[in-house]
Order: sequence, then structure tokens, then C-alpha cells
Amino acid sequence: MIIDGKKIAKDLRASIIDKVSVLDRAPGLAVILVGDDPASAVYVRNKANACKEVGFYSEKINKPASITQAELLTEIERLNDDDNVDGILVQLPLPAHLDANDVIEAIDPAKDVDGFHSENIGKLMQNKSFLRPCTPKGVMTMLATIGIDLVGKNCVVVGASNIVGRPMAMELLNARATVTICNSKTQDLSEKVKQADVVVAAVGIPKMIQGDWIKEGAIVIDVGINKLDSGKLVGDVDFDSAQDKAAWITPVPGGVGPMTIATLLENTLIAYEART
Repeated sequence: MIIDGKKIAKDLRASIIDKVSVLDRAPGLAVILVGDDPASAVYVRNKANACKEVGFYSEKINKPASITQAELLTEIERLNDDDNVDGILVQLPLPAHLDANDVIEAIDPAKDVDGFHSENIGKLMQNKSFLRPCTPKGVMTMLATIGIDLVGKNCVVVGASNIVGRPMAMELLNARATVTICNSKTQDLSEKVKQADVVVAAVGIPKMIQGDWIKEGAIVIDVGINKLDSGKLVGDVDFDSAQDKAAWITPVPGGVGPMTIATLLENTLIAYEART
């Protein structure tokens, strides 16, 4: 069975539209784009369009690649103090001369709708979550939508980034699953994946997870988005061979990707509600 991320995201956005329709003011999301990276520009435009669809106020702030760390932090401080802005997002990656960690830490944790601030990550670690990282939270929404009970399940996360892999492992642990977190250098990786009831691939290597690694009847969540030389988008899982073994699997594109933006909107609404 294919897990239709587009459909689940559409339903989530519809729920947000209903909630926004009765609010005193529109929730506000500010997105800072530094430089002119084409992929980042597309992501920012998609987020702005999503805000418009659900009735949010959105502010797109373009800054030159030459901006200094101090100037960027000053802009974040301005947004921290703006009562019309409930969520602040700095599009990553940043130019090399900027310290992304310091930038993230400068965002008010109550407006950190990406869920990357150390305070929000700490709350996730303690299972006291407020604003949770969007992609892992979106994955959990997908699993809940298809009715998967994670209690006691063996889950393998391949990839250990701060954005997906690590918080994904904590999400599954908080759901009382048994979690193994791996990376591209893990010894006997295929054997670990073969034991998994749920596989989350977030390693950033095209088609790394092969179909014969997948346990019969497993659930496969492919977070990867990789562009081949041909221009085709593929995930971290070899979809064609894995779908024959998996009970449920996400496609690329159309799987996890739409959930990330829908969850960003959900986080912005949560941030709004906490501030009013």
C-alpha cells in the first residue's frame, strides 16, 4: 500500500483552514532567505504559497549572501519582538561564513516553528514536546493516519542528522517503539534493516536501501529526496524492489515532502495558540 503524503497533507491543511477561520487574527510566519540558492528559493516560495492557502499572514525576507552574522541576528531579534509574527524560519543551508547554530539559537523558542532550537529539542528528548521538528513530526502523522501502533515495534532509522535522523529516533522512542539509529557507515547495515518492522530512510544517498533488505510486511518511510543526473527525483530507498516486500511505503516525490510543509503550518498554528 502506498502512503499518500499529498492526501494526508491536504487533509491537515483543511483542518488548519477550519481553525484559522474563527481566529481573531491570522497566524503569521516569517521566512528569511539568505542569498539566491535556487533550491532554497523554491522551498521558500512553496512555504509562502502554503501560508496563503490556509489564511496565514506570511512575510518573506530576502537578504544578500554577504549579510553579516550580526546583521542576521538583528533581523531575527526584530521578528522575535513582532507580535504579528508567530513563527520564524531561517531557510537552510546558510552561506559558509554564517553560523547556522547561533542563528537557530537566536530565534525565540516559542516562535521556532522548525523545532530546531535546543530548548525544543530538549523538550522532545524529555517527551514534553512543544514545537517538534517538522519532517519527523510529519512522519508520525503519516503513521498515525494509516493506523500503525508503534508500541514494541522494532524501528530502524538510517541517518543521524539533527534535522531528521536524531529527532525521528526520539519521536519513535516516545511512541514506545524499540529504536536503532544507524548511518551510512554502520556495520552490517542491511542485516539491521532486515530486522525492522518500520524503516525510516534519511541518509541522503540515492536508492541506498535495497528491496532485499526489507522485512516482509515492513513499513518503509523514505525521507530522502535526491536528484539524479537525468533530473529524476528518487529517494534513499530503491522503491521498485522495496514495494514488493513492504506492507506500506512512501513514494518519492509525493510522500514525506508534502507533510513537512503541512506540519510547518501546524506548528505555526500551535505557536499562535500558545501566544494568545
